[in-house]
Amino acid sequence: MVKQKEEIKKEKIIFGVGKRKNAVARARIKSGSGRILINNTPLDLVQPEYSRLKIRESILLAENLINQVDVNVDARGGGIAGQADATRQAIAKGLVEYFDNKNLKDKYLEYDRNLLVYDSRRTEPHKPSRSSQGARRHKQRSKR
Repeated sequence: MVKQKEEIKKEKIIFGVGKRKNAVARARIKSGSGRILINNTPLDLVQPEYSRLKIRESILLAENLINQVDVNVDARGGGIAGQADATRQAIAKGLVEYFDNKNLKDKYLEYDRNLLVYDSRRTEPHKPSRSSQGARRHKQRSKR
């Protein structure tokens, strides 16, 4: 008896990672019908509206390509704005890798470089003896 090998077609799944301040977002992109979930919530129900619009930027720039994939994003850490920025970056990076499309990458870079490039800015550590006032705060001195 000859064993028949069943060909199992592997589904293409791409993970895009976006970071902003302390927020980290991981986007899982696979072929589908254009469904987008952020922390198991449909994109249209994400609150506040500012975050929803910010995330939608990366989707609108992809135009028709987004209808070919399903996106599932898991955002952790940071605040609302940081998670929104991390999410849009994760989606944009994942779409560029999934479609391997130079035009899409150029479109993202032209619109906003932070869609593909990590923003490394951080707050300055507070110095000793004045940690509650701020990093460079000194006592006010009178000149006369």
